[in-house]
Amino acid sequence: MRLEGPRRGSSFARRGGARGFVGEEAAAHDVDLSGMSLDSLPGPSLNLAAITKLDLSNNNLESIPESLAARLLNVVVLDVHSNQLQTLPNSIGCLSKLRVLNVSGNMLESLPKTIEDCRSLEELQANFNKLTVLPDTMGFELTNLQKLCVSSNRLASLPYSTSHMTSLRVLDAQLNCLCSLPDGLENLSRLEVLNLAQNFRYLRSLPASIGLLAALLELDVSYNHITALPDSLACLGKLRKLRAEGNPLTSPPMDVVEHGVDAVRQYLTARINGGGGNGKGKKSWFGRLVKCGTFTDGMIKNDLRLSREEEGLFPSQYRPIDGLASPRYMGMLFSPRRLFSPSRNSPRRSLS
Repeated sequence: MRLEGPRRGSSFARRGGARGFVGEEAAAHDVDLSGMSLDSLPGPSLNLAAITKLDLSNNNLESIPESLAARLLNVVVLDVHSNQLQTLPNSIGCLSKLRVLNVSGNMLESLPKTIEDCRSLEELQANFNKLTVLPDTMGFELTNLQKLCVSSNRLASLPYSTSHMTSLRVLDAQLNCLCSLPDGLENLSRLEVLNLAQNFRYLRSLPASIGLLAALLELDVSYNHITALPDSLACLGKLRKLRAEGNPLTSPPMDVVEHGVDAVRQYLTARINGGGGNGKGKKSWFGRLVKCGTFTDGMIKNDLRLSREEEGLFPSQYRPIDGLASPRYMGMLFSPRRLFSPSRNSPRRSLS
């Protein structure tokens, strides 16, 4: 489709006219072709290699040619939200400098595996699509990713490699069909916002390891089928916002939840101190949290004592280590840095 020129008053026109349009050889760094009812892309005279930001949002594009994506070698921001895309080109993996990718509001059922090659990616927005699965191993490569937004899709699970996205600060997976969270969630030590709202009847529980997300500020688990919040939520000392309405909660009761985060934290701490948890299941994680000083002084009674037998930890299980745990520990429920850090009130010990 040949473009005659930008719309009057458009942001593109305000930046100086038809830079990057057909018939122009200018080396445009920022190209805005948004909201122009495009059903195909401009001709080859666009200087693709010079573009650092390309906005193709709010058009009628059904595809992005492989050859076009492969030539966007310096693009840092690519915005194609609100089109009719059913697939993304495999050549998107060539975009080694890409930091922000917005593909929201399309008809995508999957993302190409080659997206793992975009190792500079810091923000991926793929809301309002038809995604049923994400690449299983994407977390192993996208270790710089800070924001992952996949709300309003059809995901039954998140990739098992999610726990390797250790730079992640925002994870938004609301309005999906999630049944559970991936193992190793506690490795997301920088995660500040976790949104799991409106997975409705599918999401019935949260893992105890959620209590080790030390940086978490906001947690939304509203409108699911959760009957009990894990006692470990009492450990989230930085948590400032908690939404849990729309669940058949019995622990804590909704009248406690309605009084806010502090009320929930006090309720769960009282359960822990009073032995109101699930006995052995609770001790398996709680004893370790106490030993590594996760709780603040005000959260745990001064006279709380757990014997080695109650904790399930015996002298034969201890040995010294240096630095982080070896790979065989990566599958363990709790973060090695927390498991092996010394308590302020007890001698330094290490778990083998």
